Amino acid sequence: MMRLVFMGSDAIALPALNWLAGEGSSIGKVVAVFTQPDRAVGRGQKIQPNAIKQWALARGLPVHQPEKFSATDRETLASYAPDLALVMAYGHILKQDVIDTPRHGTVNLHASLLPKLRGASPMQTAVASGETETGVAFMRIVAALDAGPVADLERVPIAPLDTALEVEAKMAAAGVPLLARALPRLAAGTLEFREQDHARATFCRRLEKSDGAIDFHRPAAEVAARINGLMPWPGCATEFGGQPLKIGLAETCNVIPYNSTEAGQVLGADEVGLLVACGDGAVRLRKLQRPGGKMLAAGEFLRGCPIPAGMVLPSRAMAPLISDKPFARAKN
Repeated sequence: MMRLVFMGSDAIALPALNWLAGEGSSIGKVVAVFTQPDRAVGRGQKIQPNAIKQWALARGLPVHQPEKFSATDRETLASYAPDLALVMAYGHILKQDVIDTPRHGTVNLHASLLPKLRGASPMQTAVASGETETGVAFMRIVAALDAGPVADLERVPIAPLDTALEVEAKMAAAGVPLLARALPRLAAGTLEFREQDHARATFCRRLEKSDGAIDFHRPAAEVAARINGLMPWPGCATEFGGQPLKIGLAETCNVIPYNSTEAGQVLGADEVGLLVACGDGAVRLRKLQRPGGKMLAAGEFLRGCPIPAGMVLPSRAMAPLISDKPFARAKN
């Protein structure tokens, strides 16, 4: 049985941790958890432990929450005599001496089909870019960004009306069969890691609030994908009546044009959504929300807040989410 130290800060890792504590307990035992410090969350901005810390404390496991991973933290890691450090959505960049501390090194469950979408927002960017498939990669961590060799992939389909929220649930579940295949072979020394094709690498970045901008001059498929990929955060919005109009779900559609159209012009509504012209085609906005209100199905929203055909919803430029080179890190 391997001694495992888990490093993660997001609830996406809970299915994998629950598997390790149950069915996978004959393969590896989690002996300690490293996670991000407690943060203020929600409208009340109360300081709360994240889901990973709560999971660890409920099982009596030691928890460490360094703001930055220091030499002292590396010594703490070494004190557990780990065979393997398992990382998923941790939020820290690890130095080489930390990576090398466990006997079998440090591995990561990265949320993309590497070498695609190395970086901070692979799930959201996959949906926002119109991909029909993503997945989780079991990889070794190296000093370069998500560039380590990969041993196995678990593929995850993206359905036409999936938002990042639905894809996140699928990705969380995908970590379980990936671990079940990889960990026994790693312990036995038979797991083969293969170098990535670095020439095919693409990169995504940390999302910002401003990424919620929508430009209806773009093709309808691009607009719909962007809306779904950035739901629930940062969430995409346009403007109606001088107030933000948040959009929670969208799809492309075929509609009869409302007279002569321009990008952002409302074409009308059907039983499931508000129809809006784009630079190429049209989108059906299926979920809408006003400030202070709930996200509602478009039909319910429009009964209380009609949006007339012919009006034009304003556009804002959409910043690129993907590059063939790493994005510059934001300054603190």
